[in-house]
Amino acid sequence: MRKEVKSNRELWDALTPVHVKSEFYDLEGFKKGLCSLNSIEVDELGDVKGKSLLHLQCHFGMDTLAWARRGARVTGMDFSEPAIEKAQALAAELDLEANFLCCDLYDLPEHLKQTYDIVFTSGGVLCWLPDLPAWARVIAKMLKPGGLFYLREFHPFQYCFDDHEGVKEARLHYPYFNSGEALCFPGGEDGDYADPTTVVNKDSHEWPYSLSKVISALLDAGLKLETFREFPWTTYPALPFLEKEGEERWVLPNYPGGFPLMFSLKATR
Repeated sequence: MRKEVKSNRELWDALTPVHVKSEFYDLEGFKKGLCSLNSIEVDELGDVKGKSLLHLQCHFGMDTLAWARRGARVTGMDFSEPAIEKAQALAAELDLEANFLCCDLYDLPEHLKQTYDIVFTSGGVLCWLPDLPAWARVIAKMLKPGGLFYLREFHPFQYCFDDHEGVKEARLHYPYFNSGEALCFPGGEDGDYADPTTVVNKDSHEWPYSLSKVISALLDAGLKLETFREFPWTTYPALPFLEKEGEERWVLPNYPGGFPLMFSLKATR
């Protein structure tokens, strides 16, 4: 395992207990029946009853189990052992049938021999992947012929803006086109997205990708792009100057028509 991924895994190992207790994830509400899935995901994927669904980078399994509640036969994977242990415990507590696996995403075909009707991933996942073409090839291997891959993700253009605390207007700060090297964000400086009062002394390594690299990786892996959508709003206030609009939307103020802040796509094998 490359050192950046190892560091990221240690970060997520440390963050898992923080997230389990956070208001952001609202685990107690989920246990009482609240759905953790975004309405876009539910609307675009539609009826999953009876279908096999593989959830990549599932964290501690709330969204995976949300699909199980909707009738899917689910498997979730993540590289964090504490997260998978919590996912397994949560499934048992809620009496939901689900399989959870801890491994590196790129090794997934060595651990799972079956293929799936749906491969699902969502919300801030691509930046943790050092090799996008290999990621796409794993997806292709895990799909049944005719199977569907679904992704809802924050738009890479959003990551170009200055996101430092106190910034009050949209201004470009990070490059859109990247050399392929990870950006390193030192630990011990900023609070966690789910709990700003928690600061973890673990470095974060993130790989930015242009939208063309995401789509090209899937096409090169043999998948067929079925739908692609861009949204002028996002489901998480990743930038300090975004304003809330409605229940689950944040927008850029003072920009008629807006900028792309999120996208979704479907691709089939």
